[in-house]
Amino acid sequence: MQDQLNERSVALYIKAGKLTGLVLAQAMRAFLKRARASPKAAHGHQSVKSLTKQGASLMSAEVSGDNIGDFKKTARKYNVDFAVKRDDSESPPKWIVFFKSKDGAAMDAAFKEYSRQKIRAKEKTALLTKLAKFKEISKQIAAPVKNRHRGERDI
Repeated sequence: MQDQLNERSVALYIKAGKLTGLVLAQAMRAFLKRARASPKAAHGHQSVKSLTKQGASLMSAEVSGDNIGDFKKTARKYNVDFAVKRDDSESPPKWIVFFKSKDGAAMDAAFKEYSRQKIRAKEKTALLTKLAKFKEISKQIAAPVKNRHRGERDI
């Protein structure tokens, strides 16, 4: 019980000629206004510098490809604090994703979903190319019906 009271108590120093209820109320309003406006830790996508300022140990993983935006959407969905940095030393460039070690399980889930999305996209394009190929073959096999005069057909 005593610990809870210590966590909730506030020390307020007021320098005034005469302490009235109005002066105390104004001081409390000013204190609460500053307390609400204090900067809070950023969440989601942020810079590497702001991620290191939060004091947690960082982990990293490499992501290749130009569609890093898809990964950002997935990571935001899992509420992961992360930072993305581009590594131009290699060709094609790779992306390094930094995240807090406490978000490791959520990051694993985000990577799994991201990889599933990429595999589905590749399968979908492969299926569409096969479908276009079979359309061309079927057009070549079936002769077009040209003349329909009095119920007759040319085959």
